[in-house]
Amino acid sequence: MHDMDGAENTNRKKKLIVEDEKDKREALFTAMAAEGFEVHVAKDGEEALAMTLDCNPHIVISDWNMPGMTGIDLLKAVRSDPGLSGLPVLMVTAESKRDQIIEAAQAGVNG
Repeated sequence: MHDMDGAENTNRKKKLIVEDEKDKREALFTAMAAEGFEVHVAKDGEEALAMTLDCNPHIVISDWNMPGMTGIDLLKAVRSDPGLSGLPVLMVTAESKRDQIIEAAQAGVNG
């Protein structure tokens, strides 16, 4: 899915939300769009990775726990791609395990 209203406005900061749960994805979209951001959404890491090339977001906000390509796998793929390595990635999770926080930091998460 792309910008839910189909409009393309290059003057607004683009956010890519990656969330497998539809209700959470829609809530994040609605909140950010209401603030004037151009918002794109993906349901998993694989879709998000492809979309980074299409929509050229200013930041990726990703869930950690998703089927298929997880958020941490997406982060590692972004960091290993020379064209995407500088893209800010924010990880969102209900998990608070120390080893996950360390893994994300070592993989280059921005927050």
